[in-house]
Amino acid sequence: MAAAAAAVSGEDKEEDGGRKTASAPAETLGFYEPNDGSLGEGKKRSLSDLSLFRFFGAELTRGYFLEHNEAKYKERRERVYTCLRIPKELEKLMFFGFFLCLDAFLYVFTLLPMRVLLALVRFITLPCCGLSDGRVLQPAQVCDVLKGIIMGICYFMLHYVDYSMMYHLIRGQSVIKLYIIYNMLEVADRLFSSFGQDILDALYWTATEPKERKRAHLGVIPHFFMAVLYVFLHAILILVQATTLNVAFNSHNKSLLTIMMSNNFVEIKGSVFKKFEKNNLFQMSNSDIKERFTNYVLLLIVCLRNMEQFSWNPDHLWVLFPDVCMVIASEIAVDVVKHAFITKFNDITADVYSEYRASLAFELVSSRQKNACTDYSDSVSRRMGFIPLPLAVLLIRVVTSSVKVQGILAYSCVALFYFGLITLKILNSIVLLGKSCQYIKEAKMEEKLFQPPTSSTQGKTPKKAQNKSKTNLGTEKGHHSDEILSASVTSQPSKTVSSEPLLVESNSDKFLTTPDGEEKDIAEGSREQKPVDKDLLDIDRFTICGNRID
Repeated sequence: MAAAAAAVSGEDKEEDGGRKTASAPAETLGFYEPNDGSLGEGKKRSLSDLSLFRFFGAELTRGYFLEHNEAKYKERRERVYTCLRIPKELEKLMFFGFFLCLDAFLYVFTLLPMRVLLALVRFITLPCCGLSDGRVLQPAQVCDVLKGIIMGICYFMLHYVDYSMMYHLIRGQSVIKLYIIYNMLEVADRLFSSFGQDILDALYWTATEPKERKRAHLGVIPHFFMAVLYVFLHAILILVQATTLNVAFNSHNKSLLTIMMSNNFVEIKGSVFKKFEKNNLFQMSNSDIKERFTNYVLLLIVCLRNMEQFSWNPDHLWVLFPDVCMVIASEIAVDVVKHAFITKFNDITADVYSEYRASLAFELVSSRQKNACTDYSDSVSRRMGFIPLPLAVLLIRVVTSSVKVQGILAYSCVALFYFGLITLKILNSIVLLGKSCQYIKEAKMEEKLFQPPTSSTQGKTPKKAQNKSKTNLGTEKGHHSDEILSASVTSQPSKTVSSEPLLVESNSDKFLTTPDGEEKDIAEGSREQKPVDKDLLDIDRFTICGNRID
């Protein structure tokens, strides 16, 4: 009897378990309520709960708990905050980079003519002074003279270019043709910028290469003609670009200007959905800085040409002002949206832009050291792809053709304007140096600024001596980092090799300073070194096209 009762109770439990299992979906939706009655009444009750009104009520009252997936929602919130921080951090970088380009651009108008004049005075007074170190001119003076000669030749060559004929020729084209032409000009400008600084560097090194070196080049004259041809063609390219923009400004329905501005948003499609690392984003940021500064100069040229046509009537400037604001606003909007989504899709924080700014500041400070291997304007050209020579030649040509100087008062105004440019250049350089030192200290990069050079011109040193010097450097840096930083920035280049540690040279710039006979020593030394992780400072070339990212 007991066994039979247990069997019956087991069957009831199995049936009850099956009933609960079968009604599990209804219980999940909130329809099932426990029933203490018989099995038949429970089935009727659960079936009666499966109604449309019950389902609608459950949809209105059901809840969920976000804290069960806390990490996921925190990550989403941080992404939103990162996108909100991007405009501020990006504009800080753009603001600093703009003044870097402005400093290199003003150098061409202010200090370069003075340096060329000093080099010519040294060359003229050479019979009286004699050769101090076996050189007629110092390497930096040779480069300055070459830059001045190139600018002078290209300036006179631009006199044979008829701007009015070019303007009417472009204006006679249809809107679609002008849109295609403008896109082609942008691509050509990037290609010219990527290859132009290499041509100039080849000329500088060929002209200043020691005579005892083995001849492995075409000669100074072929390189010089190549540089002149490049600067002239690049200036013509920028002139056509400015003329196309001027036609868009003067069109009646502004359709061409609208199409040209909408072309900037196509850039978002081509870059946002690609994978970007920090180094690639640094490259894009530098190219955006160069592009924005170039657009400002193009707008200045357009305003000068339009004001000349209207006899410098200030009322016409207010007619151009809305179009100028639209161009600038579209550039800023495109850059902000592009960088915001690139950082979002690639999980890059907004703090990376402060690292980029510190890297640019590092190059500025290192170019002021005693034995800097390159001029600052050339360093900016390599980093951002901004080459000031073609743009400066074109701006000089436009200003001299737009502004007529006649009389003593006019020449006095020109002299005052020139002294004002020199003052602006000096003040800009001082402020940039101060801000750069501040950014370097915030990024804790002082030790990289005073690392010993890797060049083998001083001979190899034992490892123990190197370790000892590093420890001494570390102890002294903690007490005198500010004094050493200011001394290395303000001191002038000297002919003797300084005992102070200098900036580590990049691999791509060694061809400017390393003799051929010692390349084997460098190769052997590099084999002994252990591989280390590279940061932004180890990558030396971030031009717009043809970049090498290690």
